[in-house]
Amino acid sequence: MFRTALRNVLAHKARLLMTVLAVTLGVAFVSGTLVFTDTLKKSLSGQSAKSYEGIAVSVTSYGQGRNEQGEKEGEPGLGQQTLDKIKALPGVDTVSGRVSGFAGVGDENGKLIGSGWSNQGANYTPVKDGKDPRYAFAQGAGPAKADEVALDKATADKGNYKVGDKVRVATNGPVKEYSLAGVFTTEDGAVQAGGSLVLFETKVAQELYLKPGYFQELSVGAKNGTSADKLLADIKPLLDKNTKAQTGAALAAEQAKQIEKGLSNLSTMLLVFAGISLFVGIFLIYNTFTMLVTQRTKELALLRAVGANRGQVMRSVLSEALVVGVLSAAVGLVSGIGLAIGIRSVIGSLGAKLPGGALVIAPGTVTAALVIGVVVTTVAAVLPAWRTGRIAPVAAMGSAHLPATSKSLLVRNILGSIISLGGIGLVFLGVSTGGNSGRMTMGGGAFFMLIGMIVLLPLLSKPVIGAVRPLLQKVFGVPGKLAAQNAVRNPRRTAVTAASLAIGLTLVTTLSVLGITVGKVVDRMSTEKLKADYRVSMSSDAGSLDKSVAETLSKAPGIKAVSPQTAGYFLVDGDFRAASGVNPATIGQLLNVEVLSGSLDSLGKGEVAVAEKTAKKQNFTVGTPLKVKYDDGQEASVKVGAIFKDMEGLLSPYVIDNKILTEHSEEMYIPEVYVNVDGGASKAAQQKVVDALGKNPAITVATQQDMRNEMGGMINTMLNIMYGLLGMALVISVLGVVNTLAMSVFERTQEIGMLRAIGLDRSRVKNMIRLEAVVISLFGAALGVVIGIFLAWAVGSTLAEAMPGYALILPWDRIGIFLLLAAVVGVLAAMWPARSAARLNMLTAIKTE
Repeated sequence: MFRTALRNVLAHKARLLMTVLAVTLGVAFVSGTLVFTDTLKKSLSGQSAKSYEGIAVSVTSYGQGRNEQGEKEGEPGLGQQTLDKIKALPGVDTVSGRVSGFAGVGDENGKLIGSGWSNQGANYTPVKDGKDPRYAFAQGAGPAKADEVALDKATADKGNYKVGDKVRVATNGPVKEYSLAGVFTTEDGAVQAGGSLVLFETKVAQELYLKPGYFQELSVGAKNGTSADKLLADIKPLLDKNTKAQTGAALAAEQAKQIEKGLSNLSTMLLVFAGISLFVGIFLIYNTFTMLVTQRTKELALLRAVGANRGQVMRSVLSEALVVGVLSAAVGLVSGIGLAIGIRSVIGSLGAKLPGGALVIAPGTVTAALVIGVVVTTVAAVLPAWRTGRIAPVAAMGSAHLPATSKSLLVRNILGSIISLGGIGLVFLGVSTGGNSGRMTMGGGAFFMLIGMIVLLPLLSKPVIGAVRPLLQKVFGVPGKLAAQNAVRNPRRTAVTAASLAIGLTLVTTLSVLGITVGKVVDRMSTEKLKADYRVSMSSDAGSLDKSVAETLSKAPGIKAVSPQTAGYFLVDGDFRAASGVNPATIGQLLNVEVLSGSLDSLGKGEVAVAEKTAKKQNFTVGTPLKVKYDDGQEASVKVGAIFKDMEGLLSPYVIDNKILTEHSEEMYIPEVYVNVDGGASKAAQQKVVDALGKNPAITVATQQDMRNEMGGMINTMLNIMYGLLGMALVISVLGVVNTLAMSVFERTQEIGMLRAIGLDRSRVKNMIRLEAVVISLFGAALGVVIGIFLAWAVGSTLAEAMPGYALILPWDRIGIFLLLAAVVGVLAAMWPARSAARLNMLTAIKTE
């Protein structure tokens, strides 16, 4: 029986290839993801371990802590006194301190080199022989003076900088010029991520990033014969509770775990792609084996007649699936390795420098590819195999194919209705619950609803396709009428074929509708709530602006209004509350704050404005006294001077005068400054703002359109990923439609011969097959679009409360494109079956049993 199964696999090479391709796509994504993440994990972990070579113990300060009263205590970092104590310990060879923060370098055009978040600055600390072991200099040496810096080689090359050149470096304050003392290579993660690294003289770095005399980290080297654990035990008693000490090995292991956790999102996204492709591929495999079994009905019946029992016939079909699964797993594994190499190249082309190293093909990856390929293929073939075993030998030998019985379809329809109604019920439960918990419930409901709809597809296909039959007959004549009839001749097979497109279109439609709707909400918020001409911020949200930015802009010619947006907090009745500091005199000109009661002028009197939701929750009204404690521990009683409509993303629930927050805070976090200029926004006015800031490469001056594009870009990236998913579903759907039409042509060989004999020419036969494919494809696509719109409405209803002005928008243009693509899928998939049908010899076809 196994030899028979193997012979049958090789007898249908074309269909074998299509089935293998469907499974291979999913297996390739799984194995490629595992190979890529394992390789990257090993490379980054090795790089991390290498960066901690020679470090016996690492000491990290978390800055000042807070006591129960919310007051700061302890030192801002690791002071020189602590460093000296550690250095005096027996067994300590070297101790070097490190401070770091944002530093951006401009190219010859003043543009920032690298990504803002990974543009770093640090101190250069020679420990032995006047060298810092963390950096290898290709040119020059480390900075020894306050006006010198050193650059990593990649940044120096991009900016065409040579030793001795003047380099404009921006931190959170004004741009400064430094002399380039040296160019170095490093394994620093910021540089490997496509950013830059600037090394300053230690005192300069301390003033920029912490406080003079303090470090954020200490790296301790041990003398020969001294263990890291012994040194760690000696160092711990010298540290306060806001400081953590670890061995270099433990720190490297911790970073390896963080690397693994950081890669989990990428891994999850790729595995989701793989899971969906495998799920869609199941329908194709099921259809393929149903076709193969149908074509071999007489052969299988003959096997039964000569003594094969039901179990042997079933095992024969499952053996074919096993062979296909093993082949698919092998091809998928090889393809996955190629995919891993491709992903690595793409990320490298985007500017990120991934560490080198050989590909890691773990035993678990090989096992996963084999198991997935075999299990998916076998599971998809179980039902056709079971049906094969149930065919009576005499009945099978007298029939080319056996249609589904009414009883079996009735059971299927009842089961599908129960699952669908249960899923829809869970979706509505999620809508009523709302929030994250509601969306979790909704996700489960969506899954069951989609499964139930797929089960019900045979029932739905007849009325839906029947409704378009008159139109097809009117437009295309006899081929159109025949195509509609053929599409519902075998409702099960039509349903399985349409299911793959339905799944893909459901996902893509849901996210398209949500993405465009959310984008419109953000757009309205930008235009309705934001009146400022420009928003000034650090590039790529790299940190806080210096307070000098607002001061400089307020004195610049042509600037009409300036308000720094300060992010802070204070304790209100013992609870920490986020607060926004603004300029009371100009905030009304820059933000469209809808005041519900009171007045924003009260901010200038030391009062506080509270957002509507917070005021209702805390039962605040205008005039309510609040007992607050500021960042420096001082207490005060302030009144609520205004209640305003919530402005999430622009203002915190509590708004106060910037001066008050500044008075009570040592360091202020200023994420943005809003600016209005004389005469309104223009390119010339924008350039004036840029010039006023000294053409700082680390600062972005964004227009309202820039802000809309920023959010729109994130949404479009997400949608493009999903459109890639749709493309994968379309590829598998093409294979499925090809299989279905090929089976349809096989079953109707005699019928097609008769049609040819009574006058239906070859072109009309081709049109009939093409239209049948288009009808099946559009049926699946239309169902996916309807379910997708419903789910988008459901998810959107849970977002409406958090997004004022949320209103569902249906992007009919994109939906039209999706349906057009589905029709194209049908046309492409019909090419080979239509050609085969048209080339049938009519006399031979008529004689076919």
